[in-house]
Amino acid sequence: MKYSIGFRNSALRKVLPPENRSVYSVAKELGISPVTIQSWLSKLKEGTMDLETDGFEPTPSQRGAAEKLKLLLESKSLHEEDQGEWLRKHGLHTEHLSLWAQELENLVTDKQENLRRENTELKKELKRIKKEQERNQKAMAEALALLTLKKKAEKLFESDEEE
Repeated sequence: MKYSIGFRNSALRKVLPPENRSVYSVAKELGISPVTIQSWLSKLKEGTMDLETDGFEPTPSQRGAAEKLKLLLESKSLHEEDQGEWLRKHGLHTEHLSLWAQELENLVTDKQENLRRENTELKKELKRIKKEQERNQKAMAEALALLTLKKKAEKLFESDEEE
């Protein structure tokens, strides 16, 4: 998965001084693999990557749902006077945030609808299986009764033939 420069740099800033947090705690917080952060750190130390300008910054529409959610939550924690600078830093406009909020809301709603539909289908299937099971149990009981009657009839006719 390709992460934006802003996302990568914010992850690296949390690991590097002055924050000096562990790679694993930052990876867990951001929902990415610790190996990814360690790879970024090694590229940074080798000098093959620049913390500020290396790589391609995706457009707001090219960001993944997880990154959009992270940025939305981060923007909500900012004071209004800091939001403009934060938006410029991430290459965003306020319209992106409202569009992303709507997009994520639709994503969750669609997921809930799919789960409801799947749940309804599973309930129907369960009901059908229970009916089939009851029908099979009745058929087995009937077969057992017939078998028992057949054995009793055979014993009854055997004793009649002996007399």
